[in-house]
Amino acid sequence: MTKPQTEVPREIMVRVWGMDADGHAFFQNVMAGSLTFSGALLTGMEHPLKTGEVIGLQHDSKKTRVRVAQVGEANLPGKMQAQVEIVGGQPCPWEDKLGHGSDAKPPKDEAAATAEHNKRRFPRVRARFPLELRDERGGGTALKTHAADISGRGCYVETLVPLPLGTPLSLVFWIDSDKIVTTGIVRSSDPGVGMGIEFTGLQEPTKERLQTHLEKLANA
Repeated sequence: MTKPQTEVPREIMVRVWGMDADGHAFFQNVMAGSLTFSGALLTGMEHPLKTGEVIGLQHDSKKTRVRVAQVGEANLPGKMQAQVEIVGGQPCPWEDKLGHGSDAKPPKDEAAATAEHNKRRFPRVRARFPLELRDERGGGTALKTHAADISGRGCYVETLVPLPLGTPLSLVFWIDSDKIVTTGIVRSSDPGVGMGIEFTGLQEPTKERLQTHLEKLANA
């Protein structure tokens, strides 16, 4: 007997946030439809979006980051539609609403399989990991914050006002009782959402140790 597939809902409510064209943060509830494991169609956006822009998205308690693939007018005046794609490595917040046998899940192509293999050694861990960072260009004080997700190679810090792409950083964090001081660089900068940081000064043994420490925290 064939096991029935879970019915995919037509639309769900999600919360989105980011930075508008005037540099002001926006937060809004919109409807998400055409759900797949890789993206959705957002309807009812009040803030104009640009193709390629990254915004934050949350459904229930699950957060993710999505990239705007296409924008267009919706049926309601002043409301926009936006086709969004989940940023690589980020969780699908409505995964439990999609049937396991659904053809909505895209097949992995060779490039995606290779990228996944390369990342397998240092998978990202969703955790609030405390760290301190400082802009090495000077003139600023150290910022105590938390990583939204992190691995032995780098992390993502949620902030409404991220540092510019390519900003050199000094970072401080702890592995058990050991203080780690290293360098980093901003590899992605998403206004209103956050920034991706690569750890450039960690030696391989320290990366491995950090990864083991993070995985223990996640399984605790």
